[in-house]
Amino acid sequence: VLIAIGRDACTRNIGLQTIGVKINEKNGKVPVNDEEQTNVPYVYAIGDILDGKLELTPVAIQAGRLLAQRLYGGSSKKCDYINVPTTVFTPLEYGSCGYPEEKAISEYGEQNLEVYHTLFWPLEWTVPGRDNNTCYAKIICNKQDNNRVIGLHVLGPNAGEVTQGFAAAIKCGLTKELLDETIGIHPTCAEVFTTMDITKSSGQDITQKGC
Repeated sequence: VLIAIGRDACTRNIGLQTIGVKINEKNGKVPVNDEEQTNVPYVYAIGDILDGKLELTPVAIQAGRLLAQRLYGGSSKKCDYINVPTTVFTPLEYGSCGYPEEKAISEYGEQNLEVYHTLFWPLEWTVPGRDNNTCYAKIICNKQDNNRVIGLHVLGPNAGEVTQGFAAAIKCGLTKELLDETIGIHPTCAEVFTTMDITKSSGQDITQKGC
């Protein structure tokens, strides 16, 4: 049984209404602009309390650091809430960075995207004969921007480690061409991202016969 109750934003009894700060009445979270500024110009909010943002501690730390630098250090750098690597630490881990496919379609239009995907079989699973084609990898590319990778998803062993590494590359503007030019480390799970050649639109079979 999986119970995912999330976090409760305790904002209704701290006096925000006194100074006119608006909250989302449905969930108590605070809407902000891209600089974490509320509707009251001198009030800012960061972290899990933000409406529509990720509830992740590293995101809150990064946003707070950048906010302090903008307010007191002359910086103009804003927190990137899109290219955030994260992992679900279930027995078979799931990791992602960037857009989910559905949001990418609504943001860029399906005709402007190319989605590459594959099932794969970790080498360490071949000896004990564990189920093949359980693990899955996918990248979402923006065809209008040199096939830049705007979403990366992986379901498999050590997905957190895999995702963390590719997250830096995505921040640097990773493209499908660069992935294709990258030499994979055999036989790692991450190698699968350097050999993807089947698009979702093609409808081709993505099952794997071996490692």
